[in-house]
Amino acid sequence: MRHSFRIQFILLVLVCACGVYSANVTIQSNPPINGGFVQTTPQQTVSLTCTVDNSAVAEELQWFRNGQEVSLNDGNRLNTSHVCVEPVTREDSGVIFTCQLRSDASVKASIQLEVQYPPTLGDDEEMWVEEKSDAVLSCDVRAYPPVSVVWKKEDELLDLSTSTYRTSNNGITATLSISNVKQDVHQGVFSCEANSTFSGVTKKSFSITVVDRKMKFPLGPAIAGVVVILLTILLATISRWEKIMKCFKKD
Repeated sequence: MRHSFRIQFILLVLVCACGVYSANVTIQSNPPINGGFVQTTPQQTVSLTCTVDNSAVAEELQWFRNGQEVSLNDGNRLNTSHVCVEPVTREDSGVIFTCQLRSDASVKASIQLEVQYPPTLGDDEEMWVEEKSDAVLSCDVRAYPPVSVVWKKEDELLDLSTSTYRTSNNGITATLSISNVKQDVHQGVFSCEANSTFSGVTKKSFSITVVDRKMKFPLGPAIAGVVVILLTILLATISRWEKIMKCFKKD
């Protein structure tokens, strides 16, 4: 009975000891972490610090960026490790950094970068479009958070229900396609407006001038016609060659 009690006591001590020395890792950041995300903007610096907690021995740390291991100096691995992102770029948005124990990959912590930036719609454009042809207007709307886009003419919302207009937006480029351009309908100033919760409203304008349609000379058929005529003359000349030569013979 006493022997059984001693075994239970030893097991209890071991369980307690394991609980006390169960290592875990935590990540701190500058700027601070908010719900697992670090919000920042391009050209800024993000500093990440990973620390081992509750460990009775020195633990080696590893960093991963989107699953790819980050190279660390020898003095930047034991118990505390630092990673710096400088300068932050738009391509860093959505990147996940993970810190873990080399001895136990299940002991880890992660954060995600949230890089906020406005769209760069591009410079205003002047366009000359032939009547009855098609025109395509495009804006670079890549941004974070994503923006909403509206199209206007003379600062009035376009009626996109007509078959004349067709729009698309893949999160990178927003386009407005105009089919069968007419001077009395489509000449004027169009604009795309991007509304961002981060940077407000930005606009790009397109000044469209509709010109008369040019008559294009059908060069290919014309050349083919000339060749046919020349060949016809040549064949006719050959067929009548003997008669022509008789005109030059002396009696």
